[in-house]
Amino acid sequence: MVVREVVAEQAAELTDVQPAEYRADLVVLLYDGVPVLGIVVEVQLRPDEDKRFSWPAYVANLRARIRCPVCLLVVTAEDAVARWAARPIELGGESRLVPLVVGPSGVPEVTDEEAARRDPELAVLSAMAHGRDADTEKALRIALSAMAASVGLDAERSTLYFDLTMASLSQAAREALESMDPAKYEYQSEFARSYFSQGRAEGEAKGRAEGKAEGKAEGKAEGKAEGKAEGKAEIVLNLLSLRFGPLTARDLARVRGATAADLDRFAERVLTAASVDEVLGAD
Repeated sequence: MVVREVVAEQAAELTDVQPAEYRADLVVLLYDGVPVLGIVVEVQLRPDEDKRFSWPAYVANLRARIRCPVCLLVVTAEDAVARWAARPIELGGESRLVPLVVGPSGVPEVTDEEAARRDPELAVLSAMAHGRDADTEKALRIALSAMAASVGLDAERSTLYFDLTMASLSQAAREALESMDPAKYEYQSEFARSYFSQGRAEGEAKGRAEGKAEGKAEGKAEGKAEGKAEGKAEIVLNLLSLRFGPLTARDLARVRGATAADLDRFAERVLTAASVDEVLGAD
């Protein structure tokens, strides 16, 4: 069978008539005019025996809803977890669910932006598999390539891929992403400079210029601090724009008028928030 229309993201709620709610990380449908295959995608960071009971429910509920075959794809960041997830799940009688599993050793490390743009889905899968690598610099290169690949795609896929990439990063990689310094990251790409470095560099340059003009050490320190805050604000604005699209004048003013502590909170919230207002909080 030739699949002509390929990917469509579906709502990830897999709730039946019972009170319990089942929510997968992602559901993807393959089409050939009508749905021909549903894929429940789960990102699994560690063994969790409860999932061996909920995963079959995900698959069964989606199959009942879309009326076509469904499989379970588990993406892990550790090969040991991959081996655990690959164990068949015995359902009783002769029935069993055999997850499809992708671990780090089975996913290439996509660090080149051009390669990522040619295959953005593979780039995002690479970020999901390697985003928590102990080598933070490598994880960051992979994440930046995946985010670069999402730029220029349709808004729905761009947001989805950005979310998946950010959610797959370790805490150390996220912190490195938020504090990127062009002087320390020689490998930085045009995308990285545009979205993460330009604002900081411009802000710090402005701060140094203001401090120099005052001709005092105190003035320089204040100018540099102000410039750093402005640079951080530009980073937050770039992240918000990438995640939610064009910002209103009100939102721009709220970010640029925020304190350094508020900007840090905004940067943390943008990874999981559902809207700009949720990131910035109520006035």
